[in-house]
Amino acid sequence: MSELLPPDPARLRVILAHLDKQMADHETVGTYLRLQHDAVQAALSRAELRAVPKPVISAPKRPPGARREPSGQPSTGYVVERNNPRDATAGAVIHTAGCDRAPHDARPTGIDVARKALANDPRFFTACEHCRPDTQLGIDVA
Repeated sequence: MSELLPPDPARLRVILAHLDKQMADHETVGTYLRLQHDAVQAALSRAELRAVPKPVISAPKRPPGARREPSGQPSTGYVVERNNPRDATAGAVIHTAGCDRAPHDARPTGIDVARKALANDPRFFTACEHCRPDTQLGIDVA
């Protein structure tokens, strides 16, 4: 009988309600109606499982060498080392996020900001000699 039932939950609920009423009204055929009721209930369960998409849960991937900021958020790919407040002529150094020579208080920055700073303002921004963010960004500062 279950292969004759409709596949959609709305129609199966209507049939189920009708069978419940019939079972209450006609106890003599209750056994047969209970069998039909169970078949419709099973078909409804299968239909609802097919109708609900299962969520895909996966952890976000970090790029290799990317570190997490103190806030717990992933870094933006590049960090700017703060200027030395005692030396006004010293420029800021830009590092890649995974550079082990970048200080812990370095500020995260985006790829566009890092590229513009290194390309357009070499007096105030320099590339780290160790991680070479200028090479990754395709900038020739030499």
